[in-house]
Order: sequence, then C-alpha cells, then structure tokens
Amino acid sequence: MNNLKKWLSGSLLAFGIVTQPVWAQSQATPVHFADLTWESGSFITEVLRQLTEKGYGVSTDTLPGSTVSLEAALAKNDIQVIGEEWAGRSPVWVKAEAQGKVFGLGDIVKNASEGWWVPEYVIKGDPKKGIEPLAPELKSVSDLARYKDVFRDQEDPSRGRFLNSPSGWTSETVNSQKLKAYGLDKDFVNFRTGSGAALDAEISSSIKRGKPVLFYYWSPTPLIGRYRLIKLEEPPFDAQAWKTLTDANDPNPKGTRSLPAKLSIGVSAPFKSEYPQLVQFYEKVDFPIDLLNQTLAQMSEKRTEPRKAALDFLREQPQIWEKWVTPEAAQKVKSAL
Repeated sequence: MNNLKKWLSGSLLAFGIVTQPVWAQSQATPVHFADLTWESGSFITEVLRQLTEKGYGVSTDTLPGSTVSLEAALAKNDIQVIGEEWAGRSPVWVKAEAQGKVFGLGDIVKNASEGWWVPEYVIKGDPKKGIEPLAPELKSVSDLARYKDVFRDQEDPSRGRFLNSPSGWTSETVNSQKLKAYGLDKDFVNFRTGSGAALDAEISSSIKRGKPVLFYYWSPTPLIGRYRLIKLEEPPFDAQAWKTLTDANDPNPKGTRSLPAKLSIGVSAPFKSEYPQLVQFYEKVDFPIDLLNQTLAQMSEKRTEPRKAALDFLREQPQIWEKWVTPEAAQKVKSAL
C-alpha cells in the first residue's frame, strides 16, 4: 500500500509538472531580451521586462549585440525578445519572418518616423541668435549637392559631412546606400559615430553652437522634441527601390524614402508558442508617442537609468499599461511597486 501511495504521489507530481504552464517554470531559464542601446529601445525594453517579471513571474535578462546580430540571434532563439523592432527593415528580419522563425507583435508606437534632418536655422536662420540662413532653398535630399560647403567636414574640407547611424545598425546600411543613390557619396563624408549616444552628442553639440549639421535620425526620441528641426524631402516610397537600399552589396541603389515605420516587439517562434499569455500582453502594448518623447527627454536630461525611468513610468502611468496586461498581472505589478 505504501509503495502504491508513493507511486501515485510521484505520478501526480510528475503530471502536475508536465501540465503546468511553461511560464510557471521560467524562473530557472530566464527570457533573454535584446540589450538595445538607443534611448527608446532601452526604455521600452525595461518597461516590458518589469511587467513580464512582476506581472507574470517570468525572470528575464539582456544580451548585447548590434541590430543585425540580435535579429540573427532571435531567429536562432538565442534571444527571445527584441523590445523595439522596426519590423521588415533588414534582410535578416525579412528572411527569418518568411521562414516563420520570428514574429513582430503589436504596433507599439504609432506615427514613428525616420529620415535626414537639419536644424531649422540652417534654412530659415535665427535672428535671436544672430544666425543667417545658410541654405535658404534646401528642401530635399536632391538639393544637398549644392550645399556641401555648408556642412563642411572638418577633416576633409572639400566635402560635406553626413552623420550616419552607428555601424551595425540596419539604418547605417540604408543611409550608406542612399548617399550613393542620391549621388552624394563623392560630395559627403559618410561619418559613422560609435554609438547612439555619440550621435546624439555630435548633433546636440552642433546645434548648441549654432553650427550647420546634416544627420540621420528617428522618432520616438528626445532629440526630435528638444530642437526645431526640418526633415528633408525624399522620393515617395518604392518597395523595389527599398530592397536596393537594404542590400549593402547592391551596386546600383535607387532612392526612396524609408519603409513606413511599424514598431513591434520581436519574438522568436519558440517563445511565441511557449508563452501565450506574454504574447497576448505584447500584442496590446501601445506607447502614446508624445508621452514617450516627453519621457525620453526627461530621461536624457536627468540622465536617468532606463530601469528607473521604467519604474517611474509604471508608477505614474497605470492608466496606460494596465490596458496591456490581465487584471491579475496588473495587481501583482502594483503590489510589487
């Protein structure tokens, strides 16, 4: 009889473990998030991590890498979540998505955008600061060839300087190809900063000194909301031309504005099947872009760490994030905070 009880007890215990939701077992194996280096990416990642851990009891960590390497890691399930994925932009993502290895969940920031920008004073001047218009007829990328001297590169004065994304970002490849497509690669130095923070510093330093600067940037970001900027016009979006811009080896890229932005949460196929509750949560995430830009600006100005900024957001904006999670998860998060 005792042996029978032990057998039944062991069988029931085993059955209980087998039938537990996978997320209940996740503490032993944390979910790996991509360690994103730009401000919105790092902030969104920390918000997701806090809600995932405190609301659903799933432990997490982060792993570093460039955009492309992280997308490749996601396809292999070496990481499971990319908190801010500009879905459909890189060949690595497109191929992995077509093979069913990665999925983009939700539309987490509406009206996101990217492009080439200049400070407003470059075109219109700034009488209060005594700045005369340096490129009064500059409207589109096609006008830049006439104004290379305005954006003169300090190390190569015969050419202008274009501030590109850091190497390893998908946008760096696109911008490099755009320089060729617009016939600007001989007139402008393709300058790559070492990081997103270095790009911010270079732009901010130029603007504070009232100097002309031509640069790639995107929104949501604190920088776009902090300064008066003008985005240069580009040809209408063309899908075939876009393919030539995302392929660094294409010798004849065609010019087009970037693919309309859709920011999603990238997840691996195994994650999607193993964590249905988290998938439902991620599909509902929606950061209002104005609030997000304000939050990022405060985070940048106060030099707040992303984790602290995320916790502040969760405490101060429950009316936003409570809509994403279950009532039970929301209560757990509030108790933990």
